Amino acid sequence: MTTNVRAAIVGSTGYGGVELIRLLEMHPQVEVTSVISSSSEGTPIAEGYPHLREIREDLLDGVDAAAIKGKADVVFLATPPGIASKLTPELLEQGLRVIDLSGDHRLKSGALYEEWYKKPAAAEAYLEQAVYGLCEVYGDEVRGAELLSNPGCYPTATLLGLIPAVAEGWIDPSTIIIDAKSGVSGAGRGASLGTHYSELNENFKAYKVNQHQHIPEIEQVLSQVAGRPVVTTFTTHLVPMTRGIMSTMYAKIEGERSQQDFIDLYKRYYEGRRFVRIRPTGTWPATKEVSGSNYCDIGFAVDARTGRVTIVSVIDNLVKGAAGQAIQNLNLMMGWEEDLGLRFVPVYP
Repeated sequence: MTTNVRAAIVGSTGYGGVELIRLLEMHPQVEVTSVISSSSEGTPIAEGYPHLREIREDLLDGVDAAAIKGKADVVFLATPPGIASKLTPELLEQGLRVIDLSGDHRLKSGALYEEWYKKPAAAEAYLEQAVYGLCEVYGDEVRGAELLSNPGCYPTATLLGLIPAVAEGWIDPSTIIIDAKSGVSGAGRGASLGTHYSELNENFKAYKVNQHQHIPEIEQVLSQVAGRPVVTTFTTHLVPMTRGIMSTMYAKIEGERSQQDFIDLYKRYYEGRRFVRIRPTGTWPATKEVSGSNYCDIGFAVDARTGRVTIVSVIDNLVKGAAGQAIQNLNLMMGWEEDLGLRFVPVYP
C-alpha cells in the first residue's frame, strides 16, 4: 500500500463536504490537510459545525490552486454546479487529482449540460477526460484516473437498480418508469421555502417533474448500457426525513423471468462488490437500513399479471450518493482496496 495521501476539500461547509470530513477522519491512508470555502474563508470549520470541535480546529482556506498544490495530492470538489468546471483546469495543471462531486463533468455533451443545468459547460476536453465514477460498473476505468466525476445521488440508486437488467436485455428500456424519493439533506444546507420545517413537516411532495437535472445523467448511462437511446419517465419527491433515497423502478419484462431469476442475476452481476446488497425473495429495502453507510440495497417484485418488474433501490444520499462513493472512487484511483475507510455498518435505528 502506498503512503498517505493528502486531501483538500473545496466546499467544506456544505453537507457533502462535511460528510467527507467525517468519513476521511476514519480513513487509514488519507489525511485532510485543507478545508476550503470561498464564502467562509478565515473562520474555523467548527464555528459552522460545532460537532467538529476538538476534531478539526483548522481555519477554512480560500480557493487558490497553487496553495492547494502545496498542501494536497487530491482535491474533492463538493461545490454547487458551475464552480467545479472553472476550478478543474487549474487544479489539473498543478498536478492534482480531482474528484468532482458536482454535476459539472457527468454529462459528455456540453450542450446537454447547459440545457439542464442552465450554466456554462466545462470545456469539451475535460468532459471527455472525466471518468464517470460508478464504481460497480466502471471500476476498471476509475483506476488511475486523474479527473473523476462522482455520480449524482438519484442516479446512483437508480442506475445500480437498473443496469444489470438492462445489460442482460431482461427489461424493455423504453418502458422504464422511475419513482424516486429523497430526504431533505439532498437540497443542501441553504435555507429555502421548500425546505422550511413548517412546509416540509408532515408533507410529501413531487418536485422538478420531468425537469430534474439528473434525468440526462441516468439516460446517458442507460443508453450506453443498452446500446441504443433510452428515454425514461423520472419523478422526484421530497420526504420529511434527513437522509436517504429510495428509487422505485418499473419496467416491462422481456421473456419469462421470476423474482428469483432477478435476484440471481443481480448477485452474479455484483459479485465481489461489497457495497451492493441484494435482498432475498419477499423482502424489500428501507432507507434506514443503509443510513450512514456506503451500501446500496436492492429488492425485487415480479408481477406475472402485468408482466412487469418492480425494483426498489435505497442508499444514503450523503454517503453512497456523495461522500462515501467519492472515497470509494479515491480508493480505486489509488489502487487500494475498494472498501478502505468505509467498513462500517449502517446506523440503526
